[in-house]
Amino acid sequence: MDAVTKSVGSTVAIRSSRLSFLFDNERFLGVLMIGPAVIYVLALVGYPLILAFVYSLSDITVGSTHFNFVGWENFKNIIDDPDFHIALKNTIFFTFVSMLIVVVLAKILALLLVKDFKGKFFVRALILMPYVAPISLGVIGWLWMLDSIYSPINWLLQRTGIFGPDFWPMWLGTPGLAMTSIIAVHVWRMTPLAMVIMLAGLSSIPQDIQDAALVDGAGYFRQLFQITIPMMLPIIMVAALFGILYTATDIIIILVLTRGGPYESTQVLVSKAFYTGIDGGDLASAAAIALFLFPLLLAVAIFMLKIARRAEVT
Repeated sequence: MDAVTKSVGSTVAIRSSRLSFLFDNERFLGVLMIGPAVIYVLALVGYPLILAFVYSLSDITVGSTHFNFVGWENFKNIIDDPDFHIALKNTIFFTFVSMLIVVVLAKILALLLVKDFKGKFFVRALILMPYVAPISLGVIGWLWMLDSIYSPINWLLQRTGIFGPDFWPMWLGTPGLAMTSIIAVHVWRMTPLAMVIMLAGLSSIPQDIQDAALVDGAGYFRQLFQITIPMMLPIIMVAALFGILYTATDIIIILVLTRGGPYESTQVLVSKAFYTGIDGGDLASAAAIALFLFPLLLAVAIFMLKIARRAEVT
């Protein structure tokens, strides 16, 4: 009986020593900890990406039970499509202008909210509301405010005398105003997130550097452009990168407000892929349009991360 007990005890000791060895191994622990996240990302992003690539090389349609591979024919067809060129230009313009305004506004709000003042918590909560609230409900509210007949914005601007009595702009019915409207709504949506990232960057600047600048007699704008912005450049690049990726792949605002109109003036690549694949039933062409964004966004991400890395080094 003692021999059996000793053998069992030695076996348990060996197993526990092996487990302790594994859990003391940093390489094993790293793989163990990051493994679930990698599996989740591969299942959520990797599989749809591979499936989209396979579809883009085929002639698959909605409801088809089989498909044939056609090579790069779908990519050639969309490149020859004039509507695709319009959607690509709109995507670049919408993304660039939106993110430029978002970064500037977020920086201004972060500089204001980093100071202590009465009601600071309430102001922060109020600014964060557009990002916290469900985006569909917020955009539906904007759809009413930009309505061609019952727009309270037009009514208010007429009452205040900014608009004349005979001037009633069609915000979502005129090409230029429609693009301006979706940019404004997207800025309203994304500014709070960028502001939070900027606030984190401002709080990470050492106080002794700012105190030394004050002692040297540096004014506000000199501190802003020679200390604050250079030290926050990596954070600004990260905020801009998140915004670009989100803006270039966002469809909710366009889907609710304009559906790509009028006259394709607000059609972007994501919405065109949606309408081509879901409404038009051409999954192959839709996959090709959607994949066209991938190398563009990858190049932008690599470029901006390199700038952020250089800023951290310097």
